[in-house]
Amino acid sequence: MSDISFKSLGVIGYEEALGKMKARLEAEDFENEIWFLEHPKIFTLGTAAKEEHILDSKNIPVFQSDRGGEVTYHGPGQLVIYFLLDFKKLNTGPKTLVSNLQKLIQSILKDLKIDSSLVEGAPGVYVDDKKIASIGLRISKGKTYHGISINIDMDLEPFTFINPCGYKGLKVTQISNYANNVSINDVEKLAIKKLENIF
Repeated sequence: MSDISFKSLGVIGYEEALGKMKARLEAEDFENEIWFLEHPKIFTLGTAAKEEHILDSKNIPVFQSDRGGEVTYHGPGQLVIYFLLDFKKLNTGPKTLVSNLQKLIQSILKDLKIDSSLVEGAPGVYVDDKKIASIGLRISKGKTYHGISINIDMDLEPFTFINPCGYKGLKVTQISNYANNVSINDVEKLAIKKLENIF
């Protein structure tokens, strides 16, 4: 486990974070890293996204990303975890990683006494048929970047301006609807503890 480092970056713009990830992947001294951060308000389109899934951006910036998946929203009060990992060093593959990330999210929610479920063919984690966490990864030259977002205590209204993950009418929820006084920092600490066991 000693070969993965955890970094807390605080609030950082989406484009800036993407630039930092790409620079890190190209670096000769690349090491496996997991980043924890929040983004200011932004809609991002994955490589599979159709622009018509943004119903009305309401002056929130829209950014074409290179991650997998559909359209999503990031904003304050949502924990974003980015995984900059070399598959060769970890002896794992994309499917296993997605499965492990779903288990990670479900395990965090279980610790907070929140029951969650998965939906076949729709990566992410759901509570009461509402999406609480999303997964969107990119794999390039044997390395992965991008990652997951977990809704903790945020303004969910912008999700109604889009078809989240390309699904019309998909409802979205967050941890604060089920557990009181859970901060971004609390979830980050829980995640780090669990990630040390996963990798």
